[in-house]
Amino acid sequence: MSEQQHIQDCNALVMGLGRFGGGLGVTRYLLEQGCSVVLNDRSDAQELAEPLRQLGNHPKLTVSLGGHDPSLLNGVDLLVVNPAVPAPWNNPFISAAANLGIPITTEIEIAYNLLNPHNVIAITGSAGKSTTSAMTQAALNHTGTHAHLGGNIGGSLLQQIKVMNPTDPVVLELSSAMLYWLWGEDRPGPPPPPRVACITSYSPNHLDWHQDEAHYRSCKQLLIRCLDTNSTLVLPESLQSWAPQTNATTRLVAESQSIERCAVPGHHNAVNAALALACANALMPDLELSRLTDGVRGFPGLPHRLHRCGEHAGVTYYDDSKSTTPAATVLAVEALCSRTKPDRIHLIVGGYDKGSDLSKIAAMSTKLAGLYAIGSTAESICSLTKANAINCVTLERAMHLIHQKTTPGDLVLLSPGCASWDQFSNYEERGNRFAALAIQHPTGTPC
Repeated sequence: MSEQQHIQDCNALVMGLGRFGGGLGVTRYLLEQGCSVVLNDRSDAQELAEPLRQLGNHPKLTVSLGGHDPSLLNGVDLLVVNPAVPAPWNNPFISAAANLGIPITTEIEIAYNLLNPHNVIAITGSAGKSTTSAMTQAALNHTGTHAHLGGNIGGSLLQQIKVMNPTDPVVLELSSAMLYWLWGEDRPGPPPPPRVACITSYSPNHLDWHQDEAHYRSCKQLLIRCLDTNSTLVLPESLQSWAPQTNATTRLVAESQSIERCAVPGHHNAVNAALALACANALMPDLELSRLTDGVRGFPGLPHRLHRCGEHAGVTYYDDSKSTTPAATVLAVEALCSRTKPDRIHLIVGGYDKGSDLSKIAAMSTKLAGLYAIGSTAESICSLTKANAINCVTLERAMHLIHQKTTPGDLVLLSPGCASWDQFSNYEERGNRFAALAIQHPTGTPC
């Protein structure tokens, strides 16, 4: 039975609308398949105003907000869970659905089952997965190929699939939660593996979702273990020890293969570029390697990922709001150190506490022009520093202090190393607010 036949005309419940487009996309898709849909989210209408506005009204859509009442499961044929729901194996609502025998899936699983896995490049990693995924798409498209990009990077592929050429390459950025829902050991009937898979890096992350590091690491490694002999696995040399877990052909990318002179700064992005090139070449080996390389080098970067977002009075502002791990923050600082001395960098860090070890962020404070901590983790970050750190609480306060201290030639970097959910809806809102504060001076100019 095809995915469309399984879903068509069913009574579905979508658990978690979210703010990045996955819940919106799958709700629209289900309605298009003739399903009656209950959209259920813990947030209220004010918090979800924008995605609800985009969704609009539909005769077969019911919206239930403010909590997950098990009575909503009565008569439901399919539960679609937002992957952001933490520890789903312990969630009472999801457990109630399982006890009732209701099939449970996610937007990414529905989308993946509609794709030809032979055309799929799946990319994950604790840091670098978004940039590597987008670089891979850029490399392929530079040759005239029409490659699509989706998954954890935002939005939903479900609307694109309807008009997608069956032979088009698809690059999927997959989070550890998505991997759990696709190939977790307790998932019934896991989908076939992708043609190419890549893990960009590993460091502990999302411990609030996984409960412990062992589960997080195991979910990342699901992408290795699901592969067969027809697949290719691309790994950085630093993860060489993971290669024996797979049946796939493995390509190791060494530090010496880094692609320099990329449009995006930093040695870590030169490594990401090499991984992207290896992924594109593994999927389509007949494409000219020099053109794939040019496509990677010309990639301008993604919003909120070391994006040069403003300049005022000789001070340049970089938005790296997508940095939600300490390792990503360290890499961002190192990238900008290739353009200036560390004591000219003003670093804004902190946010929602995911249980990560923040000592690596704190250790940089004495080398920088200043470390400005915000959000729930601000106090703990400052307590770990030896000096040169300020608990600013809010982004507005941090920027106010920075504006008073900067001199021409300084760089201001928002690279929080933490999630945004304590003070912002998502990392995009946090980054946009930073960019607005960066150019609020009368002579400030956006980049």
